[in-house]
Amino acid sequence: MQDFNRYIPHTEEEIHKMLDAIGIRKLEDLFQTIPREVRLSKALNLPEPLPEPELFHHFQRLQTPVMSSFLGAGAYHHFIPAIVSSLVSRSEFYTAYTPYQPEISQGTLQAIFEYQTLMCQLTGMEVSNASLYDGASSLAEAVMMANRVTRRKKVLLSQTLHPEYRRVIQTYIDPDQQEIILIPYEKGGGRTDEKMLFDLLNEEVSAVVIQSPNFFGVIEDLRPIGEKIHHLGGLMIVGFSEPIAYGMLHPPGATGADIVAGEGQSLGIPLSYGGPYLGIFTTQERFVRNMPGRLVGETIDLDGKRGFVLTLATREQHIRRERATSNICTNEGLCALMATVYLSCLGKEGLRELAMMNLSRAEYTKKIISLIHGCKVNFTGPTFNEFVLKIEKDPKKVLEKLKKEKIIGGFPLVKFYPELDHHLLVTVTEMNKREEIDRWANALERALKG
Repeated sequence: MQDFNRYIPHTEEEIHKMLDAIGIRKLEDLFQTIPREVRLSKALNLPEPLPEPELFHHFQRLQTPVMSSFLGAGAYHHFIPAIVSSLVSRSEFYTAYTPYQPEISQGTLQAIFEYQTLMCQLTGMEVSNASLYDGASSLAEAVMMANRVTRRKKVLLSQTLHPEYRRVIQTYIDPDQQEIILIPYEKGGGRTDEKMLFDLLNEEVSAVVIQSPNFFGVIEDLRPIGEKIHHLGGLMIVGFSEPIAYGMLHPPGATGADIVAGEGQSLGIPLSYGGPYLGIFTTQERFVRNMPGRLVGETIDLDGKRGFVLTLATREQHIRRERATSNICTNEGLCALMATVYLSCLGKEGLRELAMMNLSRAEYTKKIISLIHGCKVNFTGPTFNEFVLKIEKDPKKVLEKLKKEKIIGGFPLVKFYPELDHHLLVTVTEMNKREEIDRWANALERALKG
């Protein structure tokens, strides 16, 4: 959580209700006991009000020098409205445990139910579970679920999937039960190599796992892939690490996805030095019995009142645990609540506006890069808020120079892609102001010349 005192202003209607409750007509009446001669008779000489993100940014920089960051790669710096931390800090949410007894857990159950509803709307799917640990484990669970549904062994895994997600999938999968085949990416566009993918597709393939926007920030063309795999009886699993993109992109469910799984950290959850994060998992209703984790449902009690219950829970401590679909023991309840409050606060139009802001700032950054000698955008495919930058100089030395100017300039891709040894993954969100982007570009130009 941010270490700043936050506030949520009252509406005019709320102010009038409070004044009515204590029997006065206007706020000034509260100060009648203060002699008029000691009261301030003119307005304070203050600047114009600022939006909450800008005000927070202003006070943060007054308190301590802050590094400008252009990192992403699955962990994104987005603004979190004050209402998120205000609501989730309530003690009943901090102490919430597994809602086994619905008669005393209605608040917890309803929060999870609302979360599931929002996740279905975000991804365009029919059912959502009550969240998993993180994006990597969610995708691993999706691959195992596809195996249960299709009873096939082969899985085609795009190389543009987040490398750490790929590692977790390979760790989860029993090599005696499933075979993983990596699909390379197009060297020019940065998308999954569709021709190679289609050449490998056959009736032995359980699922194709593809991320969009992918690890390079490139938006994949999902529809033809979904049509091809469905024709052969397999499933399409769509992963993601940046759900804000779905504020402007077609949701995966509208492009043929059977399972959508990924990371929800962008949805109101602080970076927090690496976690805890939020695993989102949604699918079609016909697969619900094979879905891992829990599902909260809505019902009516004996008095006809609306209520919530734990409808499905496939857990390892059940009596018939050998038939459990997963060993998931819990759900990221607090993080799921953060995502619920965050999306409820933004609404559909707010999410779209935020996504457009991310896109426009990233496109502005790509535009000014085109004017700098010694670097270029590496892939031609359309991107959202991050992209791959190729530079002529050693990336390690360039990043060190930027760091001296209090700029974290990007993520070196050589760690995961040895062939991209002169490439940086650069991320731009709504938190990167135009002057900050310009300062990064100027510092990068100096580093490349030096």
